[in-house]
Amino acid sequence: MGAVPAYFGAMAVEHWWLRRRRERRGPTPADYEPRDTRASLLMGVGSLVVPLVADRIARRVAPGFGRWGKPLLAATAAAAVVTTIADRVGAGPDEQIRPDSGVAIRTRSDRRRARRLARKIASAGGVATIAAGTTAATSALAMASTPDRMFGRRLLPDLGGGPWALALAVLGWDLIYYWNHRFMHESRFMWAIHVVHHSSEHYNLSTALRQPVADMFGLFVPSTLLCLLGVRPELVATARGVNLLYQFWIHTDAIRRIGPLETVLNTPSHHRVHHGSNKRYIDRNHGSILIIWDRLFGTFAAEDPDEPVVYGLTKNIDTFNPARIATHEYADMLREVAGSTTWSDRLGFVLRSPGWAYARRAEMAAGDEAAATLRANNPYREQAQDANLANQ
Repeated sequence: MGAVPAYFGAMAVEHWWLRRRRERRGPTPADYEPRDTRASLLMGVGSLVVPLVADRIARRVAPGFGRWGKPLLAATAAAAVVTTIADRVGAGPDEQIRPDSGVAIRTRSDRRRARRLARKIASAGGVATIAAGTTAATSALAMASTPDRMFGRRLLPDLGGGPWALALAVLGWDLIYYWNHRFMHESRFMWAIHVVHHSSEHYNLSTALRQPVADMFGLFVPSTLLCLLGVRPELVATARGVNLLYQFWIHTDAIRRIGPLETVLNTPSHHRVHHGSNKRYIDRNHGSILIIWDRLFGTFAAEDPDEPVVYGLTKNIDTFNPARIATHEYADMLREVAGSTTWSDRLGFVLRSPGWAYARRAEMAAGDEAAATLRANNPYREQAQDANLANQ
């Protein structure tokens, strides 16, 4: 909390500087937009408040820890079974083309109604399975990896509270952060958490405060793994604070380059790339304090002065409503799960990459549209209608 006045003071200075630059050079995406800034600040408050409630929920529903853990697992299994059965019943089209005539013949009305009902059940059951299953998995991991529990099971002796132990905590946290940050860009349900931070089409210090509120629903590499190495929980908490403080200042366009330190440290230039929706910048520069992890693991990209960064998402949501910002990806994801008819697609829309999900969504929509077009343009449409009546 002590850093809050510094945050607002830095934003005031940056706002003043950007306003002067705008008077000389014209507007840029780095300028403060009141509604955008307000949304970012509200999301920052939400990221502090919502986890308090989510933690209480997790303690009650985590399998192996909370009283509702076993019922949650039972509900997940039951929903999966019902959905699988409904998939079988609802499989197949409600009409088929007779090969010798091209006439579309509908199935019997009772069978057609049964299939449609089964598809509705499968739609709801798929969503229930995914929602309950991810809640069970993520809450169990959160409870199993608390700092005190991990430190109590440490594999190495207590490293104490000295500077070397703190340095290891900061370095270790930074490496774990890199992988978690990378996973948040490579798995859809993790992206649904992190997309909040990328949703702004502006880039200034207020963007740093636009933080996720749904961390409970993520399968992160636990930072408390450091506790297994003998790092004390309080040092892990300090490392987290250092990491957050460092990330604030790199969300600016006012600082262009910082010389040779660009090779080792994450900087405003490197992080501007990370927030870019340009094809060459997408999913690059995941580091927090150090950029060496990106260089080492092949995710580094330098800012190109000939290709200005375009901030935001590949498809922007065009809203300043914090509730919509926080939930839009979840809404899209669950809508796609509801529209799926196989477990491969349901799990794919959740676990696979955002790019795969968006491509598959377009493919499914194109398939539905093509089927509708074929039905509408069927040259035997009148004959088909007569045949349908006869079949009923």
